[in-house]
Amino acid sequence: MQLLSWARRCRCVLIGLLVASLAACAQMPGGTLPLGVDAASTTASGTQDSPAFGLLDDTPRIAVMSAFAPELALLRQRLQNPQSYMVNGVEFTTGVLESHPVVLLLSGISMVNASMNTQLLFDRFQVTHLVFSGIAGGVNPSLHLGDVSVPQRWGQYLEVVMMRETAPGQYQAPASKGKFQFAPYGMMQPRDVRVRRAGQPEFQEKFWFEADPRMLEVARSIQHVPLKSCDAQGQCVRQAPRLVVGGNGVSGQAFVDNAAYRRYAYDTFQANVLDMESAACAMVADANGIPFIAFRSLSDLAGGGSGENEMHVFLQIAADNAAHVLLAFLQAWPVAGK
Repeated sequence: MQLLSWARRCRCVLIGLLVASLAACAQMPGGTLPLGVDAASTTASGTQDSPAFGLLDDTPRIAVMSAFAPELALLRQRLQNPQSYMVNGVEFTTGVLESHPVVLLLSGISMVNASMNTQLLFDRFQVTHLVFSGIAGGVNPSLHLGDVSVPQRWGQYLEVVMMRETAPGQYQAPASKGKFQFAPYGMMQPRDVRVRRAGQPEFQEKFWFEADPRMLEVARSIQHVPLKSCDAQGQCVRQAPRLVVGGNGVSGQAFVDNAAYRRYAYDTFQANVLDMESAACAMVADANGIPFIAFRSLSDLAGGGSGENEMHVFLQIAADNAAHVLLAFLQAWPVAGK
């Protein structure tokens, strides 16, 4: 009997704690709910505090991603019927862009942010296609500031083996790392990444992640997009920007402003541009079976210019040019159900 009485008292204490916890939650700013509670509330800013699990929206949507705010500014201005959700500190905004249901978000800068938030996007929305719009460093000497590059494939060029120096200026990778398809840069030996994807649970080694062929075909059909040469402050690029579809792009977790490494990236990977997110997004899209394409406009020359790095001078011209091409792409892309 004493044991039964003790159990009853414990049960009452636990129930009391649960009631107190729920009451405290109801008074939290913005109506924030504990992990796992399946409800959503709206904050004073209009952004929903979203449920901890499951889809936030069951409408099939094209996802439009940029790394940081200036890259997404023009697209936000054009978005109709916006509705925002907050998940893990990331704001997702649904709406309509050029007649397409879309969801907009910022990945955050660099590879880990891009990978993590691309998967979060796929877990919470019905994404049919992923499109990236942003700036890049120009690597191909034939490209100029303000040009928009739409690579056919993306590689993670800073996935490397840091090789042992066996003699002054001579390096050797462990035999266990196998063979390599690209020349090293000093002790840095690029290598493939090991990936799995939907329907293929076994690891595969892969360097290049392809843009979707159908999306590339539509991108090639919009060659006459008006591109900006000057910004609102009268800062202008020297040559009229153009759209270039095809070729290679590379991504890694380093901001490159070095002429020698720029030459290496072009000579080794035949890269048109380099950035810090696209290949990560392409890899996650590939793993999930989601078609992907990226529009990247040159804000700088990755160390190839004659003076200081040009990024902050031509940032808005490049960001807007990439966004204009993306908008033209959406105009040309068939609307679902029509």
